[in-house]
Amino acid sequence: MGSSSTAGAGPDPDLYARFRPRATRIVSIVLMVWVAGGWVLFVALTQRLSRPPHAYQWIGGVLAVLICLFLYRQATVQAVPSTQGLMVRNVVRRHELEWAQIVHVRFGERDWVQLDLADGHVLAVMAIQRVDGVRAQVASRRLATLVARHEPGGMDTGGAGR
Repeated sequence: MGSSSTAGAGPDPDLYARFRPRATRIVSIVLMVWVAGGWVLFVALTQRLSRPPHAYQWIGGVLAVLICLFLYRQATVQAVPSTQGLMVRNVVRRHELEWAQIVHVRFGERDWVQLDLADGHVLAVMAIQRVDGVRAQVASRRLATLVARHEPGGMDTGGAGR
């Protein structure tokens, strides 16, 4: 892939900034603190009732850790663009895409941006979520600009193709 259209200065750093949700990240962090604090309070209150700790205390701890791990993954979803392509890390999976694989960027029926891929699949980009309002709209336009910039014959190549 070639350089960006900015007079040989290389890629625009703002255009290639990572995408991350704001509201979901804040809510997830608050919930992690709440779940962990709730488990500590639960153990402290039930510790007086039974020594040594009973299975329900350990099970509660395991459940709290699992919930916090899920919330951590939710809080750290992101999409990282580069001149070569886009890395999308959702809650469960990570995807490495070349720009040529992305056909269209849209907000679909879901609450996050969706990528229509050249192979006919649709990939959710949970890093750009409708709940972030105007910020999400700006981010989706920036991602669409990146896709257009890197398409064959697009802005990035000066019309020469790849």
